[in-house]
Order: sequence, then structure tokens, then C-alpha cells
Amino acid sequence: MTSLTPELIAALALFAFVSSITPGPNNTMLMASGANFGFRATRPHALGVSLGFFILVVSVGLGLGGLFTAYPVLHDILAVAGGGYLLWLAWKIATSKGMGMGKAGAAPQTFLQAAAFQWINPKAWAMALGAVTAYAPREHYVVNILIVSAVFTAINLPCVSVWTGFGVGLRRFLDRPAVLRAFNLTMALLLVASLIPLALELIGA
Repeated sequence: MTSLTPELIAALALFAFVSSITPGPNNTMLMASGANFGFRATRPHALGVSLGFFILVVSVGLGLGGLFTAYPVLHDILAVAGGGYLLWLAWKIATSKGMGMGKAGAAPQTFLQAAAFQWINPKAWAMALGAVTAYAPREHYVVNILIVSAVFTAINLPCVSVWTGFGVGLRRFLDRPAVLRAFNLTMALLLVASLIPLALELIGA
């Protein structure tokens, strides 16, 4: 039994689509991975993003988000940790030689790495908190949380796969080392730019 109405589910689906398809750390990294390693090699990364986000939404809905209300410093700690990790990922992308050949040990993110990353991804937290607070009625709350999480994941996976496909589509244009380096540098800079709202929030805090 659930108190989610068809209209509320439709609004949730729209929110999930817009927030999942727009640029952010996950989509930037998936596009870069698709361009450098191909769709099949990046598939575990995309699956990790969606399943990791599902677990995050369920956890936030079941009370984890309340910790940030009670202890705001935890949010700041998470934000700084996430920002630092994103800067490290941007460096890895910028210095990648890609196309599956560059540095020894170069490889796309694994399923577990991508799933774990959602816990320090500022955009993922904002999406999860928004979904839970706006689209999960209090009546039959646990069931509603599971439905919200499932709907979001069902929409998120195709969206992040589209970004991987964008990267794969660019592979034909990235066969020259100079062009590939320019692409990877651009992706790295976009990843750094995605941290600007987080930095402004921390400065204003």
C-alpha cells in the first residue's frame, strides 16, 4: 500500500529525469570514460552509479539525512571529502592518455568504486534529499521511500548511459593524441567547475 498518487509519481519522474540527465560529476566522468574506454568497459561504472544512488536514497529516506540536521558539521566534512576526491578524479582524467592504452593500470571506475562515490557526491546528496523530502508522503512512508528510490533508479540508469554513449560517439574524433588530451582536459575542467556551487556554499556557511 502506498499514498503516492499517479500525479506525484509523474512529478517525481520528471524531477528524476531532469536531475539525472543534466551535467554533474557522474555524467562528466561517464562521458570521459566512454570516450577513453568504450561502452562495455564503462558499463560497471554506470551500473554502480545507479545502484549506489538507489542505496543512498533509501538510506537518506530511512533517517540518515536527519544526521545532517542534527549535526551540520557532518555535512561540511562530507562536502570537503567529496570535493577533494573530485579534484583527484579531475587530475586523473586530465592526465589520462586514454583510449584503453595510456598509462599502465589505466582503467575505468569499477562498480563498487562508482557506487561508493555516490556517498561523497554533492549532487547525488542534493538529488536524494530533494526526492525524499518532496515526493515521499509520510503515510506508508517506508513503502513510499522504496518506490521513490526504484522510480529514480529506473530513470537514472538510462540517463547516465546516454552520457556514456556521448563519450563513445566521440571516440572516432579522439584518435589523435592532441585531440584526446584536449578532450580529457576539458572534462577535467568541467568536473572542477561542478564544485563551484559547493565551494560557494562552504564559504557562505
